[in-house]
Amino acid sequence: MKVSDSLFGPPDGATEVPSSREDQLFLQPAPGLVLGVLLPSSVFPELARASGRSPREETLRRGFPPPQQNPAEPANPCAALPGRRSGWSQRRTSPPTFTFFADATEPSHNLARQAPKFRERKRNAAPAPLFPLSSPAISALQLPLQPLSLRRVAKGNHMATATVSLRRAARELLTTLVVTRSSRRGAQRLSALPFDMPPATPVIKKSYLNGPSDIPLISKTVDQCLEETTDRYPEREALVFLTEGIRKTFSQFKQDVEQAATGLLALGLKKGDRLGMWGPNNYEWVLMQFATAQAGIILVSVNPAYQSHEVEFVLKKVGCKALVFPAQFKTQKYYEILKNVCPELEHSNPGALKNKKLPELSVIICVDSKLPGTFSMQEVMQAGESSHKKELQEIRKMLINKEPINIQFTSGTTGSPKGATLSHFNILNNASFIGIRMGLHELETRCCIPVPLYHCLGSVGGCMVMAVHGVSLIFPCLSFNSRASLKAIEHEKCTHVLGTPTMYIDMLGQPDFASYDLSSLRGGAIGGSTVPPEIMKKIIQKMNIQDIVGVYGTTENSPVTFMGFPQDTFAQKTETVGYILPHTEAKIEDPNTGQIVPLNSAGELQIRGYCVMLGYWADTNKTKEVLNDEQWYKTGDIAILDEYGYCKIVGRCKDMIIRGGENIYPAELEQFLHTHPKIQEVQVVGVKDERFGEEICASIRVKAGEESTADEIKAFCKGKIAHFKIPRYVVFVKDYPLTVSGKIQKYKLRERMEKHLQLQ
Repeated sequence: MKVSDSLFGPPDGATEVPSSREDQLFLQPAPGLVLGVLLPSSVFPELARASGRSPREETLRRGFPPPQQNPAEPANPCAALPGRRSGWSQRRTSPPTFTFFADATEPSHNLARQAPKFRERKRNAAPAPLFPLSSPAISALQLPLQPLSLRRVAKGNHMATATVSLRRAARELLTTLVVTRSSRRGAQRLSALPFDMPPATPVIKKSYLNGPSDIPLISKTVDQCLEETTDRYPEREALVFLTEGIRKTFSQFKQDVEQAATGLLALGLKKGDRLGMWGPNNYEWVLMQFATAQAGIILVSVNPAYQSHEVEFVLKKVGCKALVFPAQFKTQKYYEILKNVCPELEHSNPGALKNKKLPELSVIICVDSKLPGTFSMQEVMQAGESSHKKELQEIRKMLINKEPINIQFTSGTTGSPKGATLSHFNILNNASFIGIRMGLHELETRCCIPVPLYHCLGSVGGCMVMAVHGVSLIFPCLSFNSRASLKAIEHEKCTHVLGTPTMYIDMLGQPDFASYDLSSLRGGAIGGSTVPPEIMKKIIQKMNIQDIVGVYGTTENSPVTFMGFPQDTFAQKTETVGYILPHTEAKIEDPNTGQIVPLNSAGELQIRGYCVMLGYWADTNKTKEVLNDEQWYKTGDIAILDEYGYCKIVGRCKDMIIRGGENIYPAELEQFLHTHPKIQEVQVVGVKDERFGEEICASIRVKAGEESTADEIKAFCKGKIAHFKIPRYVVFVKDYPLTVSGKIQKYKLRERMEKHLQLQ
């Protein structure tokens, strides 16, 4: 049953809506009555403060109608239950007004029974005050409607409902409300949204699924979303960076963004230019993300672990005009690495770098130091003048939501990184649906973000969710640290946390874990790889994250396409990656025949919808390999859909390794290792690991007459590729398992390596 149907009736005529086993609250307007929507009881103190009444007085105002113009006119109950053997019909010719109000202290049947009593007692009382949408606790709305005709007829355990215009008029306004169900255990939340609900009955008969379309898509730019959210919550904290000691309200952050965007234009950057952001989770990363979006500049997310060879490739691939980084983080000396690629930097004037390898790169910004050839962040913030402010205003007016905003680098079977290009439309809607599915828009939410910002999960699931839903983001440290994350959750009273399985495992594994107060947590998301049941159980029980949800997606899909519901069963949380997000299509195809496979059968998962990338930057051929003419994106993952539409990932077409949430592509690593003078052939596979899920194993054949060691191979990698790509295991072999046609069987090689390393 869809709650949208129970509230507003099915579209275009009466349709039977089966009830569930527990009592459901069915709400339908009647002349002069209140149309109720239940909210969690935790909002009552805040409602009371807003209305000037005590919580008890707020509770007593439930269920009664506003004053009626004709006291003799009989009123109808505002709620009814499935199976109630009474019906009503009413026609009204003047536009009524409906008030959405809060109550979570009484089951729906009590509300229905007591409505007449409150009607008699409160007939001449003043109507309940309305709370605006901008209230931190979305509590009430006043909705004038056009003339409508309603009919309700109870038929045993089914309810038939027909409406004319209520659903259309109310749909958009109700996207912020929370609906609950009543049972013997009291009021329980059904979903963060009336229109985004887990299916109660089977919904598909073949391996094709189309997500809900009730929630309207956002047709705004990032700049517009941030501005609207700032108008709603100007004094709410938007960002907290504990290591840097930075706290910014939405109002302060918006001001910084405008100042930074103006500064970038003053340095000579134009709409459509590419700016690379290379570094850990600092304030400047988020600042540049939104400043570039406001100025029409495309942000290029650069892995902070990249070394000179990798940085050179990605900057050249997309033609970056500017690069932003800190001087150093831990052992990563960004300025020195860039000098290896651009030795002219040290002797260049700021903004005038000229390099043959990277001819388009000219502007270098160091966020924490003033180094030769670079601008400091302070200089950027002070560079804008009135002419640049005027230029920025003109650009903001011209921005289109389908234009590119972000390039995220991924990789493929060839080993060459590819720049997945995403638009405002892609990432804002994905962020909207992530927040809705998790319920982040219900009350004031403080979300701990230990995941890296250069990943889509951090930049979209964190920063864009902040811009859309007004979530406060808490960054514990510059890169993941389990102890710092636990401290942040405790001291900042975080309500949610976003992380990979490895991050949760490390937090749970802290020796002093029990000393941290995590009682503020109520929800979270876990993505990057599958979650073992024992880990999920610990997350729920020991970390108090009852509403944990699994997440699945790909960079090319902005990134999330499947996500669990907070109320999913334990089996659904551990065995599947959840249910499809709204406005998204999925199908499972046989990669050999191209036909949709039967339910519960494995095949390649393909995705279509608003979330699919614009394409790989400057790589038409690679784009065509994964994106067909009908705009279906081939994920390369082997998956199964069940009859309820829940998805299970069972393997990968490509042999990608997921190490602690990091995607590692064997072909890319093999290509690099082949540059070692002693290596004849190398095959890279993922092997089991308790902490990271998978670890890298390089299976190497050396050239005739040569000898090598594991330490030599690892030393060769250091400083040339990111640290997480360096193989943990190096095994020297004489041959590989082959097919009849001579192709290497990697799954057999993986089994052989795990047996050799005694990992089975």
